[in-house]
Amino acid sequence: MKKLAFIMAMLFAPVALSAQLSQYTAGKVQQAQKLQLEDKVTAAITLLREMDISRAYDKAFVNRMLGVYYWQDGKPALSIQRLTQAIESGQLDDEYLRSTQRMLADILLSQAQYQKALSYYYQLSKSIPATEKADELWLRIAQANYQLEEWRSVLSAIQQYERAHKQKEVQPLSLKLGAQLQLQQYKSALPTLSSLITLEPQKVVWWRQLAGIEMRLERRKQAIETLALARRQGVALSQQDLKTLGQLYAQEGIPEKAARVFASLDNSDSNLDLLISQATYWQMAKEWDQAIETWRKAVELDTQYRWQLSTLLLQEGHYQLALNELDKLQIKGKQADIELAKVRAYYKLQNLEQAIVHAKKADNLQSTKASKSWIKYLNQLRDMES
Repeated sequence: MKKLAFIMAMLFAPVALSAQLSQYTAGKVQQAQKLQLEDKVTAAITLLREMDISRAYDKAFVNRMLGVYYWQDGKPALSIQRLTQAIESGQLDDEYLRSTQRMLADILLSQAQYQKALSYYYQLSKSIPATEKADELWLRIAQANYQLEEWRSVLSAIQQYERAHKQKEVQPLSLKLGAQLQLQQYKSALPTLSSLITLEPQKVVWWRQLAGIEMRLERRKQAIETLALARRQGVALSQQDLKTLGQLYAQEGIPEKAARVFASLDNSDSNLDLLISQATYWQMAKEWDQAIETWRKAVELDTQYRWQLSTLLLQEGHYQLALNELDKLQIKGKQADIELAKVRAYYKLQNLEQAIVHAKKADNLQSTKASKSWIKYLNQLRDMES
């Protein structure tokens, strides 16, 4: 934030002596200026403070100088006091008055006295000379209002700034974005974020906020495009950003891309939650081999997922492998289902005796239409073969 640019210009600009100054004051002012240019600011302050001044204009002029020098000497409170006295004296001509008001406003802004700063800034904004940069003044007004959380006033000031300054820049756009988000003007924030991304394409926060707003507006496809483009351009997306991208792919019915994004995450082969997500998405995408391999990895970390692995092996015709996993399963309340899965595996392996054994076990555990149908059907097959 270039708050102090105007103040610095005031510090190092030579003070033009007014013809209205008395000879005594003019001489002292010249001595003080010489000391200041020699980096003897404290001595210059002492000299000006010890002056015996009776004329009102001379007092205002010296107070103005003291305000500048106190700021340079790191004493903002005294600077504010002297500059205020100079302004309120009513003695300064228009040019000196305006520059003094501007310096005081900038110092007040730097000292977090935002409301007081605004009182001067708004007064200055009523009539801005062609020689003065209107955009800088409106930017200060926007900054002060932002600190006061006066969001509509921020946007109003930025609008004035943009009229005077056509080139897009990060700082005013950031203020504009902050106000738009606070006012929940999400659609208006979209072009603001697009401009920020153009200016700072590697800054992840702009991409993240753009995707977040698109999701809030239920524009999931655009959110996917935003995050996917950021990823392709090498923006340093966080692991959570990538998870969000993967979840968006799944919500939009693109589970294969969701699985691939999750597979690219850190610890994707060793984190149980990530493995479960990958396996689920591979399964949704009907990428059965990938799903089986991922469920195997999940089982190595937590055996409760052996059931998902077993049923998928069974579905894909890996009957003996399915039996190997089913034999290791012990899930309370699910034993009947496990036995029925074994029935199907043995049946597919043409082992009717074992299929019947497990069908009866399933029926003993929980008699259902499925268990009774299997027993009847398998007995009929056995009778036909004998």
